[in-house]
Amino acid sequence: MSELLEGPLWLVGAGNMGGAMLRGWLAAGLDPRQVTVIDPMAKDLPEGVLALAAPPPDGAAPAVLVLAVKPQLLDTVAPGIAPALERETLLVSILAGVEVSSLRQRFPKPEGVVRVMPNTPVAIGKGVMALHGSGLSDDAAKLAERLTRPLGLVEWIEREDQFDAVTALSGCGPAFLFRFIDAMADAGAALGLPADQAARLALATVEGAALLAAQSDENPGILADRVASPGGSTREGMNVLDENGAIRDLLARTLAASARRNAEMAAAARGG
Repeated sequence: MSELLEGPLWLVGAGNMGGAMLRGWLAAGLDPRQVTVIDPMAKDLPEGVLALAAPPPDGAAPAVLVLAVKPQLLDTVAPGIAPALERETLLVSILAGVEVSSLRQRFPKPEGVVRVMPNTPVAIGKGVMALHGSGLSDDAAKLAERLTRPLGLVEWIEREDQFDAVTALSGCGPAFLFRFIDAMADAGAALGLPADQAARLALATVEGAALLAAQSDENPGILADRVASPGGSTREGMNVLDENGAIRDLLARTLAASARRNAEMAAAARGG
C-alpha cells in the first residue's frame, strides 16, 4: 500500500477533473493497483488502474470513494454505488453544488463526508482545493489531507455555504485565466505580431507574473503599481483596466454569475 492510502480507492467518473486528480495521485506515489475507476466511458487510463462499468462484485467496500461525475448524474450513479459502501468508507465528493445533506440522502452508510472543490492544475500538483467535512474523525480528516496535499494548496472552509464563492473563484478561475491569456494573445496579434508568437508571449508572461506574485511578500496590486511608472506605457494600459473600476467590475460580475449557478445546482440537488 502507498503512504497516501491504505486500502482501495474507487473513483466514480474519470473525466477532466477526476482524471486530473488520478494523475496527480499516481505521480505522488499512489499504487495504481489500489484504484478502481467506475466509469463505462473511461478511456486512456494509466497502466495498472482497473476500469469497470459498475462496482466490483466481490463485496469489498473501498476505503475511499471519490465522486467525480457531473452533478446531473448523481441520481444515476448513486443507486448502484451506495449499497457497496460501509460506515468506515470516506466519501469524497467534487460535485459542484451538491451539499453534504444531499450526499447523505443518496449515500447513507459512510460516516465521514468531505466536499472538495478542486481545479484542473491538480494534475501537475499546482491545484487549489477547498475542503469542508462532516462527521469526520481525526483519522478521516488526516486521510483527506493526505489525499489532497500532493495536488496543491489545501484550504479548509468552515461553512458549507462558502462553496459557492470558492467554486467561482478557484474552481472556475483557471477557465477565466485561460480566456484572459487567449485575449492577450489576440490583442498582441492585432498589434502586428504573428499569432503563434503572440500566443507564446502571452502564456509566458502570465506564467512568469504568477510565479513572481506567488513568491513575493507584497500583494499583486502593489506589484502592478511598481511595474507601472508614472507616464509610462504600462500605466497608460492600466488606466484602461482601472477606468471606472472596469476590471474589478468585470471580475465581480463573472464570479457572481458562477456563484449563482452553483447555488442553483445545489437547489436542484436538494430537490432530487
